[in-house]
Amino acid sequence: MRARLWGVNVRRWWVGLGLLLTAGLSACSPQDGSAQTQQTQTQTQQTQTQQTQRTPSAQAPRTDSQSGLPFIAVTALPREGQQTLRLIDQNGPFPYSKDGASFGNREGILPQQPRNYYREYTVKTPGERDRGARRIVCGGVQTFTECYYTADHYASFQRIRP
Repeated sequence: MRARLWGVNVRRWWVGLGLLLTAGLSACSPQDGSAQTQQTQTQTQQTQTQQTQRTPSAQAPRTDSQSGLPFIAVTALPREGQQTLRLIDQNGPFPYSKDGASFGNREGILPQQPRNYYREYTVKTPGERDRGARRIVCGGVQTFTECYYTADHYASFQRIRP
């Protein structure tokens, strides 16, 4: 008798499980699924269209056409670099005696220019006792028309976006 009751309970359990699965699968019918997929595709297309409209085809280049060096925004410079740029714009006073000295471009990374075209300025490095490795190098005849940032003592440069 006990075995028979146990068998009936197991059978009821399987029937209940089958009903639950059927109900769950019917809630995910192909019509609803395809409608959701279509809605998702439409939303994706709208997002792509909006992004295309936001980014104009003539967006700012990533590298300087004259030097071939990558650009860096003033806001992307370290805080000390931004301070050094302000001092350059104000023509000083500079914290180091070598600031404003002629930069010879011996590495040949910057565009070739006549002697004394480039001037170098120290970008303070927190924790350093000496001038550190960071510099801003600006060039121009009577006024600076281009400035470059180096974080590794002239091994590489980035053109500061005007």
